[in-house]
Amino acid sequence: MSLPQQQLQIDVNKSPEVLERILRVVRHRGFKVELLNWKDETSQLLLTVSSERSINLLTSQLIKLFDVTNVIELNDVAQSKSA
Repeated sequence: MSLPQQQLQIDVNKSPEVLERILRVVRHRGFKVELLNWKDETSQLLLTVSSERSINLLTSQLIKLFDVTNVIELNDVAQSKSA
């Protein structure tokens, strides 16, 4: 049985630990990373995750991270945070 997948665009400030923080939140919220694409020139992470849980549980926590400037749900409604 395949789990529903969601794609997120995450804009970040460059820091050595930002990817580790994001992946920790993804794991703790019960999501599985299916695909990860890092665009270094724009400091942007494209993340495809799967879970039975609501994607809002994940995006609401990612937005709170210090180095995250914007989170957009590419499949659904967008959420963002001012820089």
